Amino acid sequence: MRSRSAAVFALALALAASDGAGGASAAAGPARPAAPPAAPAAPSERLTDPHPCAGQPGFTCSTLAVPLDHRGRTGGELRLQVAAADNADAPKGVLLFLTGGPGQPGVPAITRIARQRLPGLAENYRFVMIDQRGTGEFGAIDCPRLQAAVGSSDIEPPPPGAVEECAGLLGDRRHYFTSEQTTGDLEALRRALGVRKMAVDGVSYGSFTAARYAAAHPSNVSRLVLDSVLPHTDPQRDDMLYLTGLRATGRVLRSACAAAPACGFDPAADLAWLARHRRDAVLIWDMLVSYEFLDPTYRDPNPAGLPAGSGDVVSAIHEARRGDPARLDRQLAMLDSGGDPVAQYSSGLHAATICGDGRFPWGTSEAPLAGRQRILERTRRHLPARATWPFTANEAVGNGFVQECLRWPPSRHTAEPEARLPNVPVLLLNGDHDLSTPLEWAREELRHAPNGRLVIVKGASHSIQNRERGTQGRQAVYTFLND
Repeated sequence: MRSRSAAVFALALALAASDGAGGASAAAGPARPAAPPAAPAAPSERLTDPHPCAGQPGFTCSTLAVPLDHRGRTGGELRLQVAAADNADAPKGVLLFLTGGPGQPGVPAITRIARQRLPGLAENYRFVMIDQRGTGEFGAIDCPRLQAAVGSSDIEPPPPGAVEECAGLLGDRRHYFTSEQTTGDLEALRRALGVRKMAVDGVSYGSFTAARYAAAHPSNVSRLVLDSVLPHTDPQRDDMLYLTGLRATGRVLRSACAAAPACGFDPAADLAWLARHRRDAVLIWDMLVSYEFLDPTYRDPNPAGLPAGSGDVVSAIHEARRGDPARLDRQLAMLDSGGDPVAQYSSGLHAATICGDGRFPWGTSEAPLAGRQRILERTRRHLPARATWPFTANEAVGNGFVQECLRWPPSRHTAEPEARLPNVPVLLLNGDHDLSTPLEWAREELRHAPNGRLVIVKGASHSIQNRERGTQGRQAVYTFLND
């Protein structure tokens, strides 16, 4: 669901710098968003202050003013950064590309996405990307302790004090960073661009936002791409327990182990043993979801971004099960979460959005704090082993989604969307080695898409359009959008 690009890329840079290969200069952290003015003017639906995007030739950056509260109950506005390709007369119109997290900005990525990863679309479409509210250089929610502790991780549980600090910094503004409000921003952006319809392409949590926008504004979407899919509804009310991801871990590791040359052992059974004999199983799970960004095979001993010989997480798990945890412990240390630059990923925005959007054992974000822990403990006791294997119920209730929102103060729950997506062409993409947004979620979402098609990219992990090593997924996108 998350993108670990910031953390993993930072690790690769640090390793390169230690080898004398150079490094990167750190950008100054953004200021916390200011409190809304007492009597704000109504935001105008137009893009203001157009100027060339710094370091991204061929793209114009501008500002979109949006209401703090699209329900209209509270005044104030936010100013969001937008990047758009300069080919305003593109024959197929606008392609709005949405990043994930939630917590990632869009504007810094537009050159990489449009020119480097999806050049086959750049002539036909005008690429547009936005720093969604609470993200980016000019508007990221900055919660220092939460940022330092978990960064872009969904799974590592944050310290309770870091959650409380973040909620305190946001105050009453915590109500206004849900996907419902972001959907309102995207509709304001469409009107500001002056287009009747847009093609919308979302990756990871961006697939959730894209689908929710389509459900809310079905007549304004021409085509929909959902890449590394998080279902936009949760009728079984277990997505925040991440049960699908827990169970998918065994399938993915067994698939990795079956690839030639076959391992000759069962990595899922090894992982199940570790989950029942170590106290850091939730951190092992978190590390696995980070590791997939470096090595979708899970077996490469020398993946880019790690020191030589320190990869192959399948063997590391097997060695630990047999009594030698050294390699696994090194991987846990190297891929420890936290410390992502806030302009690249806002953990504060992540908390506000997940807690406002999600459904938890205690209900929604509007449930009182008192009683949440009791309900969660009851859930832990009653979860059957088959719901979480190879992990345990402890990991389900101990993951970052649950533990961060357990302590998040009551806040407005996002509006519930239509379960059925509009009858527009929908392309779903997923790697079968994806642990962040497992393939099972894409199949679930497909059932809500009457005009949908699922492309499974064998051996690929998270974020097909951004990270696929081959071309199958991107070719499917070209065919779908250029047809």
